[in-house]
Amino acid sequence: MAPTLIWDLPTRLFHWTLAAGFAAAALIALALGEHSALFPYHAIIGLTLALMVALRAVWGLVGSRYARFGSFAFGPGAVVEYLRGTLLGGGKRHVGHNPGSAYAIFAMLALLAALAATGVMLGRGNEGVKEAHELCAYALLGVVGVHILGVLVHTLRHRENITAGMIHGRKLAEPGEGIGSARPLAAAAFLVITGAWAFGLVRGYDPATRAVRLPLSGVVIHVGEPGGDRAEPGPGGRRRGDDD
Repeated sequence: MAPTLIWDLPTRLFHWTLAAGFAAAALIALALGEHSALFPYHAIIGLTLALMVALRAVWGLVGSRYARFGSFAFGPGAVVEYLRGTLLGGGKRHVGHNPGSAYAIFAMLALLAALAATGVMLGRGNEGVKEAHELCAYALLGVVGVHILGVLVHTLRHRENITAGMIHGRKLAEPGEGIGSARPLAAAAFLVITGAWAFGLVRGYDPATRAVRLPLSGVVIHVGEPGGDRAEPGPGGRRRGDDD
């Protein structure tokens, strides 16, 4: 076996930008809270991640060999076999995603889609989905934690640095198991589309009303309490919105 290109560039870019975006959104929400002046950017990041998930869904259908969902659509038996091999030794080696990471990926994509949907509903005034939104967020944190733990166990058990592989795109593989191209044009398109969407969201954000206008559609979503903690004092020195 020799180092062989397995992961195309769009898949790697999606992986790391998603990880960075989710970490930033979680940090704002959990460490700073919804009354922070930065909280609206939690929603803006979330809306950006929503587009990225949609693009990943498309790439899962038309992307390169190991990026396609069909290449890691394992049944429950394959997961049991993989876990047994990881814990006890032996087991089948997977050139692309292993069954454990495959289930984590599908769970993360589904939860991110649910977070985006409930987040938009919250921003449109449907407070009834707030608990569902928070539940999805904590469930996603749990899946991410299990995924990271799985990567560490796999790396130590099989002595295979799969994290580095997701950076440079190469893994040890037999001739003919790799992909022919890193798909740089698709990666460039991913960056342009995602960057333009994020720029449009930031440009469409109004700090005074804490609302953002979605690019192209013009739909307005509220991403925080108008004025937040910086609400100006009303008559008599009281802040607007204070209880009478």
